[in-house]
Amino acid sequence: MKCISCEGRYDGDDAGTCKQCHEDHKAKVAFLTTTHPSSFSDIFLFASDDKEAARPVPAHKAVLVSRSPVLRAMLENEMEESRSGTIQIGEVSYGALYTFVNYLYTAEVCLDKQLACDLLVMAEIYQVQHLKNYCQKFLVSNLNLDNSLLTYTFAHQHNAKPVIHAALTLIIDNMDKLTAREEYAELKEKDPQLVFEIYEAYLSKQVNKAAAEKAVAKLEANMYEGQ
Repeated sequence: MKCISCEGRYDGDDAGTCKQCHEDHKAKVAFLTTTHPSSFSDIFLFASDDKEAARPVPAHKAVLVSRSPVLRAMLENEMEESRSGTIQIGEVSYGALYTFVNYLYTAEVCLDKQLACDLLVMAEIYQVQHLKNYCQKFLVSNLNLDNSLLTYTFAHQHNAKPVIHAALTLIIDNMDKLTAREEYAELKEKDPQLVFEIYEAYLSKQVNKAAAEKAVAKLEANMYEGQ
């Protein structure tokens, strides 16, 4: 893969940065935040969905601009966020925002299903590709029959292609079970286009399967004729 920091090539596909750049980044962040990080912060982020009194998530502009092209544009181009020293993050909980900022500092996060979805959305908006990749891998690894339709719908909304592919594969392998479920009926009502895409993939698989079986049968027949 190509490192997003130094643009050099490296082996691996999970972080977005090579090992050396990752370690350099951690060292720089450790230097910035060694003692009382909130005392030296120069930017505050607020979650719009914070139901309690607005609680700021303190951060450092130097860290944000180095990790997100979108935040860099906000803070380097004299936009309102740069002048006010605050950034309002829409449609996110305080907990998800805090975890997102912490990831920008540490490149570490402990996920559950809801948090993986929340962070994937934020990673997409703020172009933190390595976090989006990590969340996608988590969602794929936690796919099952019960959550496949919801996960497929969510993945489509946020262009999470690895999740779309994995969920669709699971769905078309279990069409007989899923079509009898309530969530399938709800999906037909809310998003018939997605249901059409599912059936299109299912029928394509059936055609390919039939063609493969026909080819095998023909091969076997030719083998018997040659004996």
